[in-house]
Amino acid sequence: MSDKVLIIEDEPTIARLVTYNLSQEGYETEVVGNGAEGLHNAIHEDYAIIFLDLMLPGMNGFEVLQKLRQNGVKTPVIILTARNAEEEVVQGLKLGADDYITKPFGVAELLARTSAVLRRSRNEETKEAAVSGSEKIITLGDLQIFPDKYEVLLNGQWITLRPKEFEVLLYLAERPGIVITRDDLMNVVWGFDYIGGQRTVDVHVSSLRKKLELNQQTVQIESIRGVGYKLMISRKAGLTGR
Repeated sequence: MSDKVLIIEDEPTIARLVTYNLSQEGYETEVVGNGAEGLHNAIHEDYAIIFLDLMLPGMNGFEVLQKLRQNGVKTPVIILTARNAEEEVVQGLKLGADDYITKPFGVAELLARTSAVLRRSRNEETKEAAVSGSEKIITLGDLQIFPDKYEVLLNGQWITLRPKEFEVLLYLAERPGIVITRDDLMNVVWGFDYIGGQRTVDVHVSSLRKKLELNQQTVQIESIRGVGYKLMISRKAGLTGR
């Protein structure tokens, strides 16, 4: 993996803060002040991580993030957003951001979040490289999950899930009918050192639920108030793994 970092940020003070502190940690940094140029570089260059401001001139950060994921760019993205902008955070996570930092932020938070996101990304790359042997398939009614490929087949149609949505679904599918707490999902899917709150879990489950319920009714993610979630299967649906 590259040690190069792309910073798409039009506020010079913020860009300098991120650049200086990541440079001290040994990263090579590149700063771009607008969304269009940042998108071009992110698609055509190899970066370890991207810091993306949401309020950019011209093409805003939401558009950049959406186009990145549509183009198959899997580089981890940490969005930079104003304090008390929960709606922006939720939208960014839905579009495929890996984490967020609210402005103003401290050096310790910047480095901790960067380290956590990179660690998760590298672990996922290692898992993908290690996939071998017979293919495992989990079947839940009209839903088929292919853990080794990060692919999901629903009602005969392939559905697109972000990596974290897939991992949440897989964890629930391996324990159908069992209540899984938000802390469990946070620890397993995002890691013990993830700094984001449980709101991140709720956002991903909400998005995942909509994608599942859009095309079938045999599998639902049920909310257990104050606790977490469980995957429910209708009587006509079966569960198999091979």
